[in-house]
Amino acid sequence: MDTPSTYPWQILDTGSVWMKEFASALSKVEPVAAWAPTMQWLGMFRNWQATEVLPAPPLTMLRFPLQRGYARTPLRWIAPYQAGMIRRMKSQTADPAESPLVCSTPYYAPVAELWPGPVIYYVTDLTIEYNGLDKAQVRSLDRRMCRVARAVCPNSRRIANYLMTEAQCDPGKITIIPNATRASNVPPSPRYEPAELPADARDLPRPIAGVLGDLSENMDWELIVAAIQRTPQFNWLFVGPPDRPIANQAQRAARAQAIQMSRFVGMKPYGELQAYARCVDVAVLPYRKKEPTYSGSSTRFYEHLAAGRPMVATRGFAELLEKEPLLTLVDTADEMAAALEHLRSLDFRDGHEAERWEASKQGTWEERARAMRATIQPRHEAEVKDASVAVGST
Repeated sequence: MDTPSTYPWQILDTGSVWMKEFASALSKVEPVAAWAPTMQWLGMFRNWQATEVLPAPPLTMLRFPLQRGYARTPLRWIAPYQAGMIRRMKSQTADPAESPLVCSTPYYAPVAELWPGPVIYYVTDLTIEYNGLDKAQVRSLDRRMCRVARAVCPNSRRIANYLMTEAQCDPGKITIIPNATRASNVPPSPRYEPAELPADARDLPRPIAGVLGDLSENMDWELIVAAIQRTPQFNWLFVGPPDRPIANQAQRAARAQAIQMSRFVGMKPYGELQAYARCVDVAVLPYRKKEPTYSGSSTRFYEHLAAGRPMVATRGFAELLEKEPLLTLVDTADEMAAALEHLRSLDFRDGHEAERWEASKQGTWEERARAMRATIQPRHEAEVKDASVAVGST
């Protein structure tokens, strides 16, 4: 598929930030029908459809109503949604058999089984590990998706292993496609100095340790507080929502303590995160080892990769265990404080700036879109293929 196809790729769905970014990148090389459900309690009785044009990332989405709880018993039997979804998608293409369908959740298995064109299962989370879900149902749906899909694209090796061992996925269908950053975030040459601080952090004295992303349960807040206490020479900057629920009381209390000790600037649009990633002296990725985070792909790693600043991360994300020397891995607050102080002694130049830049050129949503396009070309090998190898090491 060296040239764009005539028929659109159907993306089901573009509800999450990373799916919007992926769909936008794919739309640069293929026509795309980007579906975005609006969950409604009476969705089964509604039949509207609306177009929404996003400026950033540039993407035209097709919104439609979907019954809240559509995948749960008894609603999945009382109000099956798949026939209506098939009709909607067929209305967007002259030849459904030539229109690829990308499904981003196992709950779309009933749609995938009815779609006449090639199906790609894009697995961005280890869904079976989410709290409150029926694990047996998720496993069954994953098996159905793996059977019907021509290509299966998990975003980590751990998810690929689950799909092969528990969802009975044919290894020959699998291409690992990690998360990414926008190509526009990658600079024309390596960065060696931090950028100017945004207005809401401009008064912070350097050095600055920065934490970006979802500031909730996937962060080890007890370790963070201990690290802050051990690094009085640093100012800590947190970018993300500071009020999302944390079930663990000790972690919740630690986040409240961290808020009192640091600068929290709140949630920012995805497109603005790069400005914060570039401005810090050192990026900190203090993940708490828990599922499903541990088995996923770290979007913030690819943001920091493009920003070029040195990184210190915990071993709470399996994907990051393979990323040294692009970052420094630590296990404890003492180790984190020592790593930060070592970087300060080097004026925050760890000698891997050019390597991070080279890796960031391959870790973009545009490269991920090209890797997925290649999955529905004829397959000649029967082993798991890693997109990071196909498009360059990330």
